[in-house]
Amino acid sequence: MLITILFLLLGFGILIFGAEFLVRGSASLAAKMGVSPLVTGLTVVAFGTSAPELVVNIYAAIRGTAEIAIGNIVGSNILNILFILGIAAIINPIKIKKSTVYKEIPFALLAAALVFVMGNDIFFDKYDFNAITRTDGIALISLFIIFMVYTFGLAKIEFAIEEIRIYSYRKSILLALAGLVGLFIGGKILVDNAVILARLAGLSETLIGLTIVAIGTSLPELATAVVATIHHHDDIVVGNVVGSNIFNIFWVLGLTSIISPLSVNFLINIDILVCIFATILLFLFTFIGCRRRLDRWQGILFVLLYAVYLVYSIQQATS
Repeated sequence: MLITILFLLLGFGILIFGAEFLVRGSASLAAKMGVSPLVTGLTVVAFGTSAPELVVNIYAAIRGTAEIAIGNIVGSNILNILFILGIAAIINPIKIKKSTVYKEIPFALLAAALVFVMGNDIFFDKYDFNAITRTDGIALISLFIIFMVYTFGLAKIEFAIEEIRIYSYRKSILLALAGLVGLFIGGKILVDNAVILARLAGLSETLIGLTIVAIGTSLPELATAVVATIHHHDDIVVGNVVGSNIFNIFWVLGLTSIISPLSVNFLINIDILVCIFATILLFLFTFIGCRRRLDRWQGILFVLLYAVYLVYSIQQATS
């Protein structure tokens, strides 16, 4: 037990350093290459911080633990918006670009809505089972490709370069790569040992996926968001969270279901609807108060809502 806890702390430490290196390296590359920090957050940073979800889901698909795979994605996306963006906004109010409000956030909402539709075959198609199939996975991957084409199109748009520390190309790339590796290793160490502790406590796979695994695999996003917020890289903060949510569903869940079709527990619909609600709330908050900004009070509300959701999930799983 003590060794497992020590490994948990080790994983968290590696995540923090990995996030620092990734933010510094990717922000420097963005400035040197003339690429918007938002694009960097939506691609390089989002992909890097989604790596733990990808590893866990592929492992879960191979082992046939579909509840962990789906719970991991849904739980991570809820945590990304309500807890991670909430914490970031509490540290420093976050400015959100117009394109993010009208394009990236709705894209994330579409992703969550598709999970609900694809995971309810009994309701929509009158089947006798619910599953995210290989054809669903191919559709999700296709949408991911469309999103990537759109994102790289943003790179051609002029933008105001933020004040960031610029390194040489070699050092920037090394920092970014070291950060990605750190996030990957740290996330795996943390999640593996968190799952061991959870199973020793007799928790269900669904609860493990929605809470322990989701929180563990989302720590890279949390670490990256906190570091980027401290450095006032708002575009990377928002791009990281929204981009990760899009990556998690279109890329990670899509690839996972292609490897092995995932049976869907009907009860997870409540969590999917919470994810949809959180995304809609984020969109609405950009029009409340100071336009296109997430203020501290909104961040506090997000964190409180996540706490309520977490307590509810635990009570439902243990009752």
